[in-house]
Amino acid sequence: MKFVDWFPYYQGIRAEFGYSTEKDQEAANMLSGMIKRKALDAKVLQKKLAGKDVFVIGAGPSLDEKIALIKKNKSFVKIAADGTVQALLENKIRPDIVVTDLDGSPAALQKAEKMGAIMVVHAHGDNTEALKKMVPKFKKVVGTTQVMPVQNVYNFGGFTDGDRCVFLAEEFGAKSIVLVGMDFGNVIGRYSKEEVKDPELKKRKMQSGKHLLEMLAKHSRSKLYDTAKKPIKGFEPF
Repeated sequence: MKFVDWFPYYQGIRAEFGYSTEKDQEAANMLSGMIKRKALDAKVLQKKLAGKDVFVIGAGPSLDEKIALIKKNKSFVKIAADGTVQALLENKIRPDIVVTDLDGSPAALQKAEKMGAIMVVHAHGDNTEALKKMVPKFKKVVGTTQVMPVQNVYNFGGFTDGDRCVFLAEEFGAKSIVLVGMDFGNVIGRYSKEEVKDPELKKRKMQSGKHLLEMLAKHSRSKLYDTAKKPIKGFEPF
């Protein structure tokens, strides 16, 4: 998604949740400086995703019952949203790509990278301390932001870790994208993050992510599927 197309959606999110564009941009600039010597070119994502069938795996409450489905479809590229990594590792599943703003288990994130996952690390105004703590522990990183992209820090669109996974897969030409554990309901999954301080805010963020995916579905080049009992509008049952 082009930045000029994405920015109006970001402005709506910023207005709803009270985010600071300036702080988000400062975080992006900081991440750019931190990964100068460890930045991966986005072409690695193109190589991994173009023309492939992709599972986007979220941390919703239905994830546990979908583990068997993930294991069965071994050829699918697996993109994990942050805390979901913990669930996959516990079930001996290696994620291919991890999309994170670093509020999942630090140990699980580091283990995923050691197992070969591409780490897509997101910078925003509220996670600068996590960036300072965690980014030095990764060997290679693809940086992302929700504001103006800067050197080695891209903006593929999306807001929450889960919907950013889908925007990423779409951006790099996935043949199909299948949502797994992306429930967007009133129940927060146990792998969502290590500590949910404000459940109501979390639910509002999930609804924003859902609306973004409904928007994306209107012009997606990928075939879109959802394993949820009630698929998101624009996604077919899988």
